[in-house]
Amino acid sequence: MTSTTSIPKGTRDFLPQESIRRNYIFDTIRSVFRLYGYQPIETPAMENLSTLLGKYGEEGDKLLFRILNSGDFLSGVTDQDLADKNINTLASQFCEKGLRYDLTVPFARFVVQHRNEITFPFKRYQIQPVWRADRPQKGRYREFFQCDVDVIGSDSLLNEVELIQIIDDVFTRLGIRVQVQVNNRKVLTGIAEVLGIGDQIIPFTVAIDKLEKIGTGGVLTELQHIGLTEEFIRQLVPILELRSENDEVLVALEHLVRTSITGLKGIQELRTVFENLKHLHLSSEVIMGPSLARGLNYYTGAIIEVRALDVQLGSLCGGGRYDNLTGVFGMPDISGVGVSFGAERIYDVLAELGGFPPTLINTTKVMFVNFGGKEAQHCLKLMQELREAGISTELYPDVVKIKKQFSYADARKIPYVAIIGEEEMKSGQINLKNMKTGEQALTDLKDLTGLKDR
Repeated sequence: MTSTTSIPKGTRDFLPQESIRRNYIFDTIRSVFRLYGYQPIETPAMENLSTLLGKYGEEGDKLLFRILNSGDFLSGVTDQDLADKNINTLASQFCEKGLRYDLTVPFARFVVQHRNEITFPFKRYQIQPVWRADRPQKGRYREFFQCDVDVIGSDSLLNEVELIQIIDDVFTRLGIRVQVQVNNRKVLTGIAEVLGIGDQIIPFTVAIDKLEKIGTGGVLTELQHIGLTEEFIRQLVPILELRSENDEVLVALEHLVRTSITGLKGIQELRTVFENLKHLHLSSEVIMGPSLARGLNYYTGAIIEVRALDVQLGSLCGGGRYDNLTGVFGMPDISGVGVSFGAERIYDVLAELGGFPPTLINTTKVMFVNFGGKEAQHCLKLMQELREAGISTELYPDVVKIKKQFSYADARKIPYVAIIGEEEMKSGQINLKNMKTGEQALTDLKDLTGLKDR
């Protein structure tokens, strides 16, 4: 009987080349975050369920991975509880902790817990994995990395402007053409108020956020289910589907929400952001997205979403402003805003576009052939000097046929192989082979240090 090993659905192993490419993405994003003055933090993979539940909406709560209590997790559970089969009740008794769903809610908890150790406004970035019990598909995984950047403790809309600059900078460096869509939850709230469904703001935003996924017909069906009349729907649809200059879209939205104070405030905030962006040189197109809603409940102001122009793969980055997320942890009236880059989707886009630098494949610059004995000892000394000069080197570990050692170097895409036998040791030279061209020539250690820039 043969058994096969596997990993859970929605998770992945990463081979060396994939890991190198992923680190390229992380390093690029991290370098931009640092350039704008953001500081790194880390939080645990698991949080208390009381921290996570109720922050992502009903659908989000269903996607939380819950962790069984250690030891006898049935302790305290009665036979009647088991007979009733109330999943939510049982889950709350079985599980006190869960894997984090995103990095924003743990960040809010972090801010409250460490309020006396950080300086406000607090600018942080965080690059760590998150988990969601979602249905795996292309571009959607159960375990994936998020690269978050947030500023908390400031109401200034210049933070939104800076985040859009960061988005533009990251994707420009990665060589991905993107479109940045911006909207404001206050505008959506204003629309809901005007349409008489202000008490249905959450299902309203959830419905229109699905416009690209289920189309206009599907959205209309969901809106009818929450009580929107056909007359109001006829007013709303042209606005949601409006694609024009930002100023024209804002004028149309302003007319629609003209009787809502909240909606008009959202329009003014958007105008401020777009006016500031006009004075900056951005490579990416930034547009007003009337149907952009973002499904998470904690957004209260600007919302941002980024999509690739050359690959159809959903959102690569998204986020927005949250005015009182820390309030649920006992620290009210602290506004924050941030965005999250989806490393997995960025990887898939770069792979499809062939956008990874070819030099990322090579981790070792020079491999030394192993003849054993004194030759190997001589190579170890030379390799130490090359490493001090910043050149990655390795010695083939076993004394085997030279053909096998060359095959290893070729499979690893190592560009140069150094051959040092008795004659080379006597002359103090190195027989260096270029694996790409096949050329082979004698050189010395000083010339080898020049390989760093090749």
